[in-house]
Amino acid sequence: MKKYILQSIRLTAVLLALLCVIYPLILAAAGRFSKGGGGGEKVVSKGKVVGYVQIGQSFTDPRYFWGRPSAVGYNAAGSGGSNKGPSNEDYLKLVADRIDTLQKYNPGLKKADIPADMVTASGSGLDPAISPQGAIIQIRRVASYRNVEESKVAELVAAHISGPLWGMFGPSTVSVLQLNLALDELSQTAANQHH
Repeated sequence: MKKYILQSIRLTAVLLALLCVIYPLILAAAGRFSKGGGGGEKVVSKGKVVGYVQIGQSFTDPRYFWGRPSAVGYNAAGSGGSNKGPSNEDYLKLVADRIDTLQKYNPGLKKADIPADMVTASGSGLDPAISPQGAIIQIRRVASYRNVEESKVAELVAAHISGPLWGMFGPSTVSVLQLNLALDELSQTAANQHH
């Protein structure tokens, strides 16, 4: 009996050292060599940090492109999904409300043209990107609210589509923050040309 207790204590000590000290140090060292040096890849505009590449933000102003809904309010301290299934009545009502909001602010938008990522939250609740279709359905609204030609806004969307990783992994996406920053620059340029 004493033999097994000593083995258990030794094994526990080895695993504690390995998993609580060595492994975290290896991850921290690897993080130092990643983009952002382990502190997240920052998005900088006009010398100020305005966000992070991998963390989405809430945009509700109709002059901006909206991102994917978040079950956690884009709180990076506690990422997660809603954990509600497709048969949950509260969840179905929430999705229906999101569809109604999109149709209200994007007149003429057909329900069938709304991609799932625009009305369902992701597992992390922090998605920084939407599908190209999710951006395309918003072009008319954004152009109208900003009094900018639709073709100019469409060009911006096309320029901000990122293809799949290495051309084969995952879908094409559009970074909402990067697109909205470019949109602000476009609006500023257009305003300066009118003066």
